[in-house]
Amino acid sequence: MNVPKHLLIIGFVWPEPKSSAAGSRMLQLIETFKQASFNITFATACAKTDNAFNLESIGVTTVAIELNSSSFDDFIKRLNPNVVLFDRFMIEEQFGWRVAENCPNALRILDTEDLHCLRKGRHEAFKANQAFSLNTLFNYVAKREIASIYRCDLSLIISEAEMDILKLDFRVDESLLFYLPFMLDALTKDEQQNLPKFDERTHFITIGNFLHEPNYNAVLYLKETLWPLIRKRLPQAELHVYGAYVQQKAKQHHHEKSGFIIKGFAVDAHNVMKQAKVCLAPLRFGAGLKGKLIDAMVNGAPSVTTSVGAEGMFGDFGPNGFVADEINDFVENAVLLYEDKSVWEEKQSNGFQIINNRFNKDQFQALFIEHLNTVSQELQGRRQNNFTGQMLMHHTLQSTKFMSKWIEAKNRKI
Repeated sequence: MNVPKHLLIIGFVWPEPKSSAAGSRMLQLIETFKQASFNITFATACAKTDNAFNLESIGVTTVAIELNSSSFDDFIKRLNPNVVLFDRFMIEEQFGWRVAENCPNALRILDTEDLHCLRKGRHEAFKANQAFSLNTLFNYVAKREIASIYRCDLSLIISEAEMDILKLDFRVDESLLFYLPFMLDALTKDEQQNLPKFDERTHFITIGNFLHEPNYNAVLYLKETLWPLIRKRLPQAELHVYGAYVQQKAKQHHHEKSGFIIKGFAVDAHNVMKQAKVCLAPLRFGAGLKGKLIDAMVNGAPSVTTSVGAEGMFGDFGPNGFVADEINDFVENAVLLYEDKSVWEEKQSNGFQIINNRFNKDQFQALFIEHLNTVSQELQGRRQNNFTGQMLMHHTLQSTKFMSKWIEAKNRKI
């Protein structure tokens, strides 16, 4: 008789697939575990927002938990999951030691989302007007994040570039890592052909959660530098700026006369992307795979982005547009895509190939489920071979554990 498999996901936030790529990523992981016949419980200490996805509608049990509370110990003992997935390293720091103590045989997986230390290092280098280097990569976030990777049995890495950074720069053993990018349905020929054509589309689009600093910086870069040059060449064109959690500091950049239109939250990002002719993503720092470029390819909108935006995205395939870091190159490529139908169609076709060959859901779901079964069967031996992880868990139990208990005791007295 098969023993029921149970997955506990400890979420950093409630998934919001309409607000961020991280939310879409979480739903893809949930779908994959459901394919592997797991019962799934999603627990988080974060308050639920209006944009939160209804997990119960897809058969996922949801539970509210507390930080720095022994109530979580009682909860996880009763649940007794086979697998625990931590949504970002900060969650593993908070709850990893409690999982290890109360469910020592549970497989512990870290979904990094993207490498936070890489995003932090690039941001710091950008602010200091310096070249990104190992000095900025090896920051305090890296010390925390890499320690979390070692404490877990397996870490999911969304980008091939980040796999290389972990293996080559941080010397993390490959057995602790698994490359798992976005997992998407293949685009059929009919779906490709039924998308709006070049002549049926108008205007430029950029999209991204405004709470995410790389996105807001890209909007500023467009408003102050890139868009005035594009608009000068294409005086009838508009740039429609979409994103969740638009704040007043962003709304003030709305300027209809210059065609810079702050649209705010998109109820259906696919629909607005289908209407746009070109997607602009001038990201100057950040990490991971960019959901906006995925959405652009799925909906047939060629893009202009930077090397940071393109990182890990295209592989050996031609990009679904252009990659340009210099201002003049970015502008020239944006205008070319907007005006030249043959170039536009060629780049759109590249995007379809990338979606179907690099982010094929069926392929990556099968590979991950197979690897998950292998790691589960070899769990004790793998842990024995990961002495660094054992050492870091030991020190976590001596430090983070007692800090948490002190906070819990302090909270009782308040």
